[in-house]
Amino acid sequence: MVAEAGTGAWVLLSYRVPREPSAPRIAVWRKLKRLGVAQLGDGLVALPTDARTREQLDWIAEEVIEAGGTAGVWIAHPATRAQERQLAADMAAARAAEYQAVREQAVEASGLSAPGRAAALRRLRGELRRIARRDYFPPPERAGARVAVEALATAGSPDGELKEEEPT
Repeated sequence: MVAEAGTGAWVLLSYRVPREPSAPRIAVWRKLKRLGVAQLGDGLVALPTDARTREQLDWIAEEVIEAGGTAGVWIAHPATRAQERQLAADMAAARAAEYQAVREQAVEASGLSAPGRAAALRRLRGELRRIARRDYFPPPERAGARVAVEALATAGSPDGELKEEEPT
């Protein structure tokens, strides 16, 4: 079957990791989750193709093989634009939920003391950076999360700027 015109290239990782010991299997799963892969089936994940995603999946494939498993990296095109749109929509929905959780945490943290807000602000900014690294199809919730986190920086401060208290 030939891919429909207009579909982009995706990098796929087909893998199987031995059940025991479980540590390598769990490590691979965690790395794939951090990358924000789309799960196409058991042992088959996909990401939009670019040099970074290809390299990341190549590294994970090597790790699977070193753990005694099997792995292959493929470049493919969805057969239809509808398939590609659905894949992108699923990935965007997953990121939207993560951004929504960050927004809610930022709103909750606005009622904390200044040191609590500062700690929450650092943590939530870091979480936004981690989500952004796996955000291939940015959902509208991204902007709301960023606004809420930056609003936390000015919450409770008369001059509009979060100041960390001096240690005593």
